[in-house]
Amino acid sequence: MTPLNGIRVLDLSRILAGPWATQLLADLGAEVIKIERPGSGDDTRQWGPPWLADGNGEPTSESAYYLSCNRGKRSLAIDFTKPEGADLLRALAADSQVLVENFKVGGLAQYGLDYASLQVLNPRLVYCSISGYGQTGPYAGRAGYDAAIQAQGGLMSITGEPDGAPGGGPQKVGVAVADLMTGMYATTGILAALRHAEATGVGQHIDLALLDTQVGWLANQALNYLVGGQIPQRRGTAHPNIVPYQVMPAADGHFMLAVGNDGQFRRLCAIVGEPWLADEDRYATNAARVKHRDELIGRLSSVLQTQPLAHWLGELEAQGVPCAPVNSIDQVFADPQVTARGMRIELPHDSGGSVPLVANPLRFSATPVEYTRAPPLLGADTRALLRDRLGLDDTRIEQLLAAGAIGV
Repeated sequence: MTPLNGIRVLDLSRILAGPWATQLLADLGAEVIKIERPGSGDDTRQWGPPWLADGNGEPTSESAYYLSCNRGKRSLAIDFTKPEGADLLRALAADSQVLVENFKVGGLAQYGLDYASLQVLNPRLVYCSISGYGQTGPYAGRAGYDAAIQAQGGLMSITGEPDGAPGGGPQKVGVAVADLMTGMYATTGILAALRHAEATGVGQHIDLALLDTQVGWLANQALNYLVGGQIPQRRGTAHPNIVPYQVMPAADGHFMLAVGNDGQFRRLCAIVGEPWLADEDRYATNAARVKHRDELIGRLSSVLQTQPLAHWLGELEAQGVPCAPVNSIDQVFADPQVTARGMRIELPHDSGGSVPLVANPLRFSATPVEYTRAPPLLGADTRALLRDRLGLDDTRIEQLLAAGAIGV
């Protein structure tokens, strides 16, 4: 028994935020039916290279981007702009617990696929709308993209090196974190709404915006401003509230040093051969170290550059001072801890080969995550789903194909 066994999700989302949420629901055991436009499907199917190789080593039409967020789903190709296609989706929604969509605000109403229309058919339905700016407000009609949200939501103003420093200027994060975090919030909201529907028999509409999410997880940086009144600045890898907590140089590279308290700082001072630093008023407490950040970091940098990475990482780890190498992605997947935790998995794929995927980090003691399906080919499950879920026979399916309402 998986945690979400018996939950059926209609996934009308594309790109990343919605698919990330529905992939997580699939990992937890929900039946996720990915609704895609016949002939083209999710936009990210074309977002390559790289492309998955088939059993002969030849590239397929499945992009790595698409594969990253569509595990565990079944693909049903429906053109709901055609009346027959919209009818099929309404019939499926009547027998589902969750629907996730990320169309423009109000865009599904003309097809009778908005929350108000479907709630009449299925009062228990949990309907999650993901958009750039939400269903209300002056920007509601705008399209939202991760990079724009990172900029508008403040993240880029605190990411990157300071102006005037080498490489200075605002930077976006290396993955689409606004999309990914919105997907995580969507999953949390859906699970909460399912619990409410279970208790009351009534579903609800979840209005989730990328911009709201981005503002919501500014976390300590937001409170630094709201409480302290000072606008946070870009500090590269340095922490605004803790020192020393940043990437530091060694003789042959860089490593992350993350000193979180005064005891760890005292041990650091002993390791670098300057134990007296921990007793100086300028450095004895974290608050003092934040105030005298530049001179302390300069002093530590000079000492740390005298020995190689392996020396410092070994010494610091032995004394319980938090630190880490700055790994490239290939080093991540070769890391003994990552390997031991099984963070790379592989599933057979309908292309004839197999697909490498990143495992779900959740570890349940009683209901472990199960990986039952590789990301599907476009329309791979259309016939089976229409037969099994809606009871359509082959004659009716062929009629829908001829009308262009579905694709296989």
